[in-house]
Amino acid sequence: MLARWLPAAINTRPTEWSRAAIGMALGTLFSVWLCSHVFGMEVALHLLGPLGASAVLLFAVSSGALAQPWSIIGSYLCAGVVALLVARVLGPSLGGACLAAGMTVVLMCWLRCLHPPAGGLAMTLVLADPASAALGWYELGALLLGAGALLACALAYNNATRTRYPKGAAEAPTLTLKNPDAAQDPAITAA
Repeated sequence: MLARWLPAAINTRPTEWSRAAIGMALGTLFSVWLCSHVFGMEVALHLLGPLGASAVLLFAVSSGALAQPWSIIGSYLCAGVVALLVARVLGPSLGGACLAAGMTVVLMCWLRCLHPPAGGLAMTLVLADPASAALGWYELGALLLGAGALLACALAYNNATRTRYPKGAAEAPTLTLKNPDAAQDPAITAA
């Protein structure tokens, strides 16, 4: 029974682990550094957790749907808008943070930009430190700058290390009938 809880074996080599780890470290460092120079170190450090979580996806599983450019930019924008609205209405509270995270998930699903770190970002923004809270709506600029810088690093680093990024959208499967004449059957088309 305990065996069901164990993860499947990893099919990647240690060189790939190292490639992803170096990219994650450099990408996160650059995005936080850039954010700190524009918005201050307190604001940049407040975004460190969500940016680091996004970096894991962008560098370690860059072929996944959750790590594509629209996912990170769209989700950070969703989380920012929802969290700032909730914080303005309910104030900084645990209930407000959880509500913002839930609303962010619904909005991300609707806009097809699901990116798990944005749920954490929504909570972080509702429970903002004084320096971040003082920015108000300008906080959107800080989080989009951080996400954009991280995304630029992922684009450059992944492609420079021969990992194709972003992954192109998959084509929709085409339906083929075993018996094409069946599609013309009046009993089927009448239904």
